[in-house]
Amino acid sequence: IADRREGIGVCGWILVCLSFLLVLITFPISIWACIKVIREYERAVVFRLGRILSKKAKGAGMILILPCTDTFIKVDLRTVACKIPPQEILTKDAVTVRVDGVVYYRIYSAVSAVANISDVHSATLLLAQTTLRNVLCTQSLAQLLAGREEIACSIQAILNTATEQWGVKVARVEIKDVRIPVAMQKAMAAEAEAARETRAKVVAAEGEMNASRALKQASMVLSESPAALQLRYLQTLTTLAAEDNSTIVFPLPMDMLGSLGQKSRGG
Repeated sequence: IADRREGIGVCGWILVCLSFLLVLITFPISIWACIKVIREYERAVVFRLGRILSKKAKGAGMILILPCTDTFIKVDLRTVACKIPPQEILTKDAVTVRVDGVVYYRIYSAVSAVANISDVHSATLLLAQTTLRNVLCTQSLAQLLAGREEIACSIQAILNTATEQWGVKVARVEIKDVRIPVAMQKAMAAEAEAARETRAKVVAAEGEMNASRALKQASMVLSESPAALQLRYLQTLTTLAAEDNSTIVFPLPMDMLGSLGQKSRGG
């Protein structure tokens, strides 16, 4: 609708001339009804005899409106933060979740926002709700929890494509909260705990295996030198004595005990 170039016709121009003549006759009183002030963040879409006066909105600043023939609609160009109500969504892996989000958008074409749709804000909110549900239904719960940024970017691209003819630019989409049922939370917690226990057991087993290999290599090195074994034995005694223990366990080598037994039997 905003791209039409049809004129107002001969009768329309006659009415415009009469309106302008009325302004001149009642000047300067009528000037106060003709001058309108548009704020910096607003634009005015002017209709003359029901048709859009220009394909470009007027403002900001002071604009002139003819009485009786011209009307105008103000459009706010500031960014709007629109909260998406919580949506009950069934994910791809059959899990029911409640998801809400926020959409940030702004109107970049006031003429399109007025002429192409009746309520641009309500339409954008409804479209954001529908798009959120349609996109999240194709994702699993793990993808939803781990890939929020990618999902938000895909929703933003879909919204920008759909709202382009409305003169709306979606600046950002954020998935605010994902609520999982309590039973599912307990199941996920149990699964995570079991996975941690499994990893702990694997790490402990790997540590035992590495320790056994190290002990095997150490025993091979010590078996090659009896003096090294004796030094290690003395070092162990020194470590025990340095801890201020009242009782010290003094181990004896088995070969020493065997030699003592043989001597006792020989005597």
